[in-house]
Amino acid sequence: MTWTFTPDLAAWAAAVHPAVAAQPVPHTQLVTVIDALERQGLDAFGSEPPLFGWWTGPDGLVAGAVVQCPPHPLLIGTLPAEAVRELGAALAAEPLLAGVDALNARREDAEALAASWGKPTEVVEENRLYRLAGLIAPDPAPAGRARPAAEADLPLLLEWVTAFRQESGEGGAASEAALRDRLSYGGMLLWEDAGIPVSLAGFFRPIDAVTRIGPVYTPPELRGRGYAAGATHAATEAAHAAGAAEVLLFTDLANPTSNRVYQRLGYTPVEDRVEVALA
Repeated sequence: MTWTFTPDLAAWAAAVHPAVAAQPVPHTQLVTVIDALERQGLDAFGSEPPLFGWWTGPDGLVAGAVVQCPPHPLLIGTLPAEAVRELGAALAAEPLLAGVDALNARREDAEALAASWGKPTEVVEENRLYRLAGLIAPDPAPAGRARPAAEADLPLLLEWVTAFRQESGEGGAASEAALRDRLSYGGMLLWEDAGIPVSLAGFFRPIDAVTRIGPVYTPPELRGRGYAAGATHAATEAAHAAGAAEVLLFTDLANPTSNRVYQRLGYTPVEDRVEVALA
């Protein structure tokens, strides 16, 4: 039983693929990170090189994975209990992990890791993963309709996705390369009212028939009119049309409005994840 850490994306992806593919719903973030790094390069999330790790269980099979793309937190997949304990020890002792100052993990794993990390920590964000049980149309229906975003919409997408990142606490600017990739498979939709864009919703490229909705953004002055619900419903339909059998999304638990909206659209809770940072 051991953790292995490496800067080698190809070695990591080959090692963790069976474990990740066996549980694609809880591993949705790892799946999209792998896809982005393979498509856009190791600088897809920042200028510093990523760090990858996997847990090999007593049967010799890989049973867990982590990745850090600085400046983002260490992203931790679904892990066996013994892997969580050993990762906590590695965070305190492994030189390759010396720069880690935040974790993104299932709530129960984050608590155990924070305890074994041996450093004062605080929860800075709480998110809930939802999966679609059955799509329900918004009621009442918002004014307007959805359309796929196009190349001409790129300046607006850059502006709105950057605003979304700032508002959600993710920070940084939207990536033009990432948005162009979304446009290539119809992964960004705009909701228009009277022909004017008022909201957006996107979905990640379906991988093994699983995708995730995001981002969803409406400018503050246009909120409260149901536009985000309409855009999310349309993005969900588009994701199904693109080949997704499972459609997922994350919500910030600090935003009860969005949680209610997504549940009314037919999304049901799967698990809670938290971001834990050094206090």
